[in-house]
Amino acid sequence: MAKYYAESHEWIELDGTTATLGISKYAADSLGDITYVEIPAPGKAVAAGDVLCTVESVKAVSDVFAPVAGTVGEGNADLEADPAALNADPENTWICKLEGVNASDLGGLMDADAYAKFVESL
Repeated sequence: MAKYYAESHEWIELDGTTATLGISKYAADSLGDITYVEIPAPGKAVAAGDVLCTVESVKAVSDVFAPVAGTVGEGNADLEADPAALNADPENTWICKLEGVNASDLGGLMDADAYAKFVESL
């Protein structure tokens, strides 16, 4: 499954109409040691660009934005007990799953190569 990235450093993988969402390695590295992840509540509807939840670290509190529209179907409850998992493996640790995602919404996102070039330009 291909990952797509937003300029705000979230990644998603789409399987049918369900998108799995997390933060990029760049975001996790920029935050430093993550100490808390707000898990979005199931049923929360979001539009692309809406604040989905927050991630707290020793450096800052940062918003996590929804790169596409959808409804939260499930949150990763394991992050409540182990928020540092996002530091250990951010590209494979998900925060939530969005249901009802339209594949046509991926057009505004970057593939891995484009995202890598974007990060290099920062």
